[in-house]
Amino acid sequence: MKHIFRQGKDLTKPTLLLLHGTGGDETSLIPLAERFYEDASVLSVRGNVSENGMPRFFRRIAEGVFDEEDLIFRTKELHEFLDEAAEKYQFDREKLIAIGYSNGANIAASLLFHYRDALKGAILHHPMVPRRGIDLPDLSDKQVFIAAGTNDPLCSPLESKELFSLLKKANAEVQLHWENHGHQLTFEEANAAAEWYKAEILPEDF
Repeated sequence: MKHIFRQGKDLTKPTLLLLHGTGGDETSLIPLAERFYEDASVLSVRGNVSENGMPRFFRRIAEGVFDEEDLIFRTKELHEFLDEAAEKYQFDREKLIAIGYSNGANIAASLLFHYRDALKGAILHHPMVPRRGIDLPDLSDKQVFIAAGTNDPLCSPLESKELFSLLKKANAEVQLHWENHGHQLTFEEANAAAEWYKAEILPEDF
């Protein structure tokens, strides 16, 4: 998978897995990481699917309707890539925190839904429920931050609440943060996620 890896100044911190939204690429979330998560190593990945020339992490049938078969395949593909990247770049595979926006948040949530050890935690900006009707793994040692917009036309508040509930039932520690905005990733939202990361993730590493 096309990607960027930047080794951080502080190797005790988790490695950040950056996953862009539809139409983005491996550079899209780098400025966010540089501003809010300085000194951490970064692995930023481009989705392998193209929708009218726009990179995505998995196909969809229509707006808000996922191609479930492709989602499962692409989630496995990303999971295997992360194993390979950890070996290649020598970062701690067990200390990987995903930061995803929109489609990237959905594939990050899918990693949690399908693979117990895929991530240590995740920051999900405007995610949807990746799959329904499946048993999630035990996520008792995972921490998740969900950022949602009360006026999001693509991801309704009910969708965000359902994802929160499913992750909680799987024993993850989850925080649901609301902004009075639409589907965009705002400065305030990014800052709230970074503050959560500093309070909930970093103390475990020191």
